[in-house]
Amino acid sequence: MTIPAFYPIGTPGQPWGDAERAQWLSRQVVHRSYEADVVRAIEGLGARFDVVEYGRLDYGSDSYPLLTLRSRDWRDELPVALVTGGVHGYETSGVHGALRFLERNAAAYAGRANLLVAPCVSPWAYERIHRWNINAIDPNRSFRDNSPAEESAALMRLVAPIDNRVLVHIDLHETTDSDESEFRPALAARDGKPFEPGGIPDGFYVVDDSAAPQPEFQQAVIAAVAEVTHIAPADGNGEIIGSPVVAPGVINYPLRQLGLCAGITDARYKTTTEVYPDSPRATPEQCNQAQAVAVCAAIDYALAH
Repeated sequence: MTIPAFYPIGTPGQPWGDAERAQWLSRQVVHRSYEADVVRAIEGLGARFDVVEYGRLDYGSDSYPLLTLRSRDWRDELPVALVTGGVHGYETSGVHGALRFLERNAAAYAGRANLLVAPCVSPWAYERIHRWNINAIDPNRSFRDNSPAEESAALMRLVAPIDNRVLVHIDLHETTDSDESEFRPALAARDGKPFEPGGIPDGFYVVDDSAAPQPEFQQAVIAAVAEVTHIAPADGNGEIIGSPVVAPGVINYPLRQLGLCAGITDARYKTTTEVYPDSPRATPEQCNQAQAVAVCAAIDYALAH
């Protein structure tokens, strides 16, 4: 039986080796600048926050500082709110939503919470508008001991000293049409598995932790974002991306078991946001604002409870 090809790299049914990974890498092109878009924005916030370089990616001739911003009035007795964006570099609103939160909303939490924000965890992928890092590894399946992804390992080292003080963690993501046209086929090809077409949810949704769900917290985020953009409905099977919808716009994943960024701490409140920038009903402005609103709603709920 001949297995039809579905991706231009590799042999169907066979996982990639070094040659296929090199071929994949040769196809990656820089589309935008981490320095211009992100580093300069972070530098512009330096008067209000402490900017810390928590690692550096040296990928061939490219070198990327991994930057985080933290409250200038950091007080050890206060709870920590952790915000991460750009774990998947192509998910633009995660990066710019985190920066928007810092620019427009963060001052409201002075003296109430310590903020630690990593706006762009994966700068190499940000520039290439890609999901993976240079080694064709998904950082958001790599938050575990001995991580194969430098991006993930660096963030885990940053957070480890304050793990037990993080009250809330908001990890900002997008679901895009390119998930179905490029990234899921590439994943199947890389792993030598058949590609099974799926659907793309039209709207915003969140992912709770199935190991320690906080349904009221998730609904507070959904309610706030619904004022900005539409919430993704369940599909005909009552699911979103193959997972049962447990409440409007909410699904559950075993975050730590899957090596997902939102599972890197023991925070009581944690969520992964997902916006849909390719929807005809949403604009980039709405998506960035939805992310910032989600961050505020998550921190507000956590501090109130």
